Amino acid sequence: MPAVINIIDAIPLSARDRESVFHHLEESFGLPARLCPIPIDIQRAYDSGRNQFNSTALLTQLLELGLSSEEKVIALVGVDLFIPILTFVFGEAQLDGQAAIVSIHRLANQFYGMEEDSILRRERLAKEIIHEAGHTFGLRHCRQFECVMRSSTYVEEIDVKRMELCSECRVLFQQSVKSLDHSQR
Repeated sequence: MPAVINIIDAIPLSARDRESVFHHLEESFGLPARLCPIPIDIQRAYDSGRNQFNSTALLTQLLELGLSSEEKVIALVGVDLFIPILTFVFGEAQLDGQAAIVSIHRLANQFYGMEEDSILRRERLAKEIIHEAGHTFGLRHCRQFECVMRSSTYVEEIDVKRMELCSECRVLFQQSVKSLDHSQR
């Protein structure tokens, strides 16, 4: 089983946000989360034609870190992310792999011209991190309306999701972890 979920905080998060994110990650997956002080070069992923950052290029950079098979890494960034076929993404992950990236850029109310709500932003961030971490454990998008693994195209869809995996995704996660345990023996 992966020993730890590493968080690369390129924003950086406030102590309160970091504590909340780590708590929800550890509660969701039963694995410790730790701050990983590895710098990433966000500018390498910048696309001047779109004025956004290619999340796949950032994922590639994370995979170049040479992590052990027991580690997952999630980079938190404050820039607007995209993949070529979508206008924007909240995050991206390597399915059944080691790396994920999540952006706080479109999670804050200010992006939508509304008054800031730090509690709501913190909840959105935790949900997106859990969602992308779930992908690294092999979980795909869920059809359950409130499951954290349901795909979110709009921030309002993040708001209606719960913070945790549904019972079906929980079973799939546990199977994935058992499979990892057997493959590492």
